Amino acid sequence: MFSVPQSSKSEFLDKARQAREERKGHKEKERAAIQVQALVRRFLCRCSLQKQIRKEVDDYFQASETGTSKRNALSIFKIARKLLFIYCQEDKMRFEKLCRAILASMEVENEPKVWYVSLALSKDLTIPWLKQIKDVLWTCCQLLKNLKPDILQDNKLVTLYLTMLVTFTDTSTWRIVRGKGEALRPALTRICENIMGGICTLPVIAAHFSDNLLRSFLIHIMSVPAVVSHLNVLTPETHDLLRKFILFLSREEQCSDICVCLEGSHTLCLLGNLIHLGYLNEKVLEEEASHFVKVLTDMLSYCQRYVSQKKSNLTHWHPVLGWFSQTVDYGLNESMPLVTKQLQYLWSVSVIRTLFSDVLSKKLESQEPTPPPPQPSTSQNNLPVKSEFIFGNILESLTHLDDLLPKLWAFICELGPQGGLKLFMECLNNDTDESKQLLSMLMLFCDCSRHLITILDDIEVYEEQTSFKIEELITISSFLNTFVYKMIWDGILENAKGEKLELFHSVHGWLMVLYERDCRRRFTPDDHWLRKDLKPSLLFQELEKGKKRAQLLLQYIPHVIPHKNRVLLFRNIVTKEKETLGLVETSSASPHVTHITIRRSRMLEDGYDQLRRLPVNSIKGVIRVKFVNDLGVDEAGIDQDGVFKEFLEEIIKKVFNPALNLFKTTSGNERLYPSPTSYIHENHLQLFEFVGKMLGKAVYEGIVVDVPFASFFLSQVLGHHHSTFYSSIDELPSLDSEFYKNLTSIKRYDGDVGDLGLTLSYDEDVMGQLVCHELIPGGKTMPVTNENKISYIHLMAHFRMHTQIKEQTAAFIRGFRSIINPEWLHMFSTPEVQRLVSGDNAEIDLDDLKKHTVYYGGFHSSHRVIIWLWDILSSDFNAEERAMFLKFVTSCSRPPLLGFAYLKPPFSIRCVEVSDDQDTGDTLGSVLRGFFTIRKKEPGGRLPTSSTCFNLLKLPNYSKKSILRDKLRYAISMNTGFELS
Repeated sequence: MFSVPQSSKSEFLDKARQAREERKGHKEKERAAIQVQALVRRFLCRCSLQKQIRKEVDDYFQASETGTSKRNALSIFKIARKLLFIYCQEDKMRFEKLCRAILASMEVENEPKVWYVSLALSKDLTIPWLKQIKDVLWTCCQLLKNLKPDILQDNKLVTLYLTMLVTFTDTSTWRIVRGKGEALRPALTRICENIMGGICTLPVIAAHFSDNLLRSFLIHIMSVPAVVSHLNVLTPETHDLLRKFILFLSREEQCSDICVCLEGSHTLCLLGNLIHLGYLNEKVLEEEASHFVKVLTDMLSYCQRYVSQKKSNLTHWHPVLGWFSQTVDYGLNESMPLVTKQLQYLWSVSVIRTLFSDVLSKKLESQEPTPPPPQPSTSQNNLPVKSEFIFGNILESLTHLDDLLPKLWAFICELGPQGGLKLFMECLNNDTDESKQLLSMLMLFCDCSRHLITILDDIEVYEEQTSFKIEELITISSFLNTFVYKMIWDGILENAKGEKLELFHSVHGWLMVLYERDCRRRFTPDDHWLRKDLKPSLLFQELEKGKKRAQLLLQYIPHVIPHKNRVLLFRNIVTKEKETLGLVETSSASPHVTHITIRRSRMLEDGYDQLRRLPVNSIKGVIRVKFVNDLGVDEAGIDQDGVFKEFLEEIIKKVFNPALNLFKTTSGNERLYPSPTSYIHENHLQLFEFVGKMLGKAVYEGIVVDVPFASFFLSQVLGHHHSTFYSSIDELPSLDSEFYKNLTSIKRYDGDVGDLGLTLSYDEDVMGQLVCHELIPGGKTMPVTNENKISYIHLMAHFRMHTQIKEQTAAFIRGFRSIINPEWLHMFSTPEVQRLVSGDNAEIDLDDLKKHTVYYGGFHSSHRVIIWLWDILSSDFNAEERAMFLKFVTSCSRPPLLGFAYLKPPFSIRCVEVSDDQDTGDTLGSVLRGFFTIRKKEPGGRLPTSSTCFNLLKLPNYSKKSILRDKLRYAISMNTGFELS
């Protein structure tokens, strides 16, 4: 058909392409023209609007100046909104007029509608007004930066803008809060704080948290003492600000740089502000908990470097940190109470719950527990708290969380591949960072638990089982016992210092609180505290050699040694002292003997007069007693310790008789303690010291006396009441169980305690007169309230058990300790000291008594009367009658602690034919008649008698077992005997 040339085709395509490009270019030009027109119109419109607004602003200020219109707060607000909308450099003069108008409105008298600040109270305008005033003040700050005070005009502007800042960050000049408006002050103060917070944080937020600005802000603003306290109402932007602070400071080099720039005091101020911000922003704190803890630890570590243990020429006293080796800015002292208050937020319940959220929310059923969160790598991870007061506040806050300690204990138990607390034993032998962190956690647990158990009463511990179950306390005490034993026996304590020493005292303190509570009321199984792997013989050998670990074991945990072995050790210590003082008979020398003559009718008076002035070593030595009867005739008999024993027993019997009113008995269990009214005796304190010496002499010589003391009094003799964690209320049941119940009922009273009409005083009937004792100065005018009821309970318990008998107790202890070194008694608990004084509270071992009995007057172990006697004691007498029998012969109803082998003089039985007043002792005839059971006449009418001074039972040669049983039962029930033969 028709062919088209190739060149024509190409030309056609080129023309079509060119046409398309031309059309495209035309459209782009049109679009560009439209955009330019829009920009121009927008610019012209904006210029027109700005011109119009500026005219309105100018007209407003001109009308106000000429007086043609009156300003009010709302008109100022509207004109300010317009000016701020178009504000630029050329509007400085207009902004100056706005500031003057605002300040002028604040000066008007009694016209609330004129006061610019009144808009803050408008429901619809509060938020817009807050934003506006922040913008105004921020503009003031920007303008201030470029002003030069040495130029007159600039100086006036500086005054103007500073006045604006001062006026709207403090309500003191606001007329709206005067008079009836005083009620508005709290709300308006919070608005001020909001304004100030916005101004302070705006630079950093506006600069998108740049590192340089953050650093400057931390150094110059956040180190101002308690600045956050003045910015209490924070804007939402500060949540991001706190997060940025924490993340910035969590970098070790940044934190170190800040701390070096600020030095000690201002670092502490920065720390206080950060803690305060964390307290106000729980959400951020929870999300950044690990970084927050790292920042705190790093900053505290820095401060810790300059804390000194004692005063020196290079140290200064810091109100928070103590002796401080850096220069202290004393200008900060007035602000330190506020900083301290900020630091206390760290152990507030909300912050503690946030920081321990992982432990508190942990699911304990997991098979492989996760290790504790990583802690900051620092050589001073475990920072000791120097102030006991602050430390106590921290512990109190931690224990307010009822579920913290049980869950922390469960967490501790699960740590490690095998659990069961083995991990902590292994940590003792290495010094890795991980081990230090684990041991620090254990120390925290021990300190908190010790504090908690100390403030819980017996009902809360044993019945309600608050915080810990009894089974858990048994497990905890077993672990602590093993842990402390390992630290001592493996030689770790000998070389311990710093953190290791703090750890030991923490764990040991918690252990001893549990041990003492168990001594007072058992919750552990038998032999729970003993270490089966510790051989007493090995320990005594090491003590002989002066080995340090043996001495430390005896000093800190003597309870791991069986009681009998400790009593043996005590007796050995006494024997060695006697040898050192030359009080023991040797082949080359005889001890000095003190002779005293005592009238039986005035035994206490003569004993007191003749012994109280004796040197201590003479009282510890041999004392021979000669009794004079009522007729003034010397009694027959030779004192070979027996007569002195009787004298000592009689003295003790008299002075502890409540009728004398030196001691009185507790209500209920009839135990002895010093009488608060002993002052009726003119020389009562000297008598108490004498009594202390006599009781000390009895313990020193191993003479058991039947004197049951109240446990709270023995605790004071042992010095337990000086312990930081001693609680008077725990010991109160041993004084008066009913009084204890009444006090604890006040503690549990759900209503208003003030309705009970109690005051901080104690009314007592003293010899027919009502006496009011103030528990604290002015206490009788101070009511007991729900806030102070716990203090009232402890003050009352302390008064009854300590204050009332303080002088008497001190005198008794002074006398007792002059004979018995308090370090010797340190190895015994309170109940064990009672056993040391009064003998074992176990049943009498008749086999042991029979084995160590000596016979006289023809009696022997196979004699029929002796066989009858042992059979009667074993089969016919009950435990109470056997105790009465022992008291009848020895004057004490309890057996010696180490058995009858240690009874001095030994238990003896003697056959007698005649009454005691006719008895001249054993003769050959009487011995033969007794041995062959030959009787002069039937002794059925005579009773058995005893000489307690010699532990001697005088037994007639009865013909029938029934007669012996009846006569002996009657004699012990009537308690006949007690004379010297």
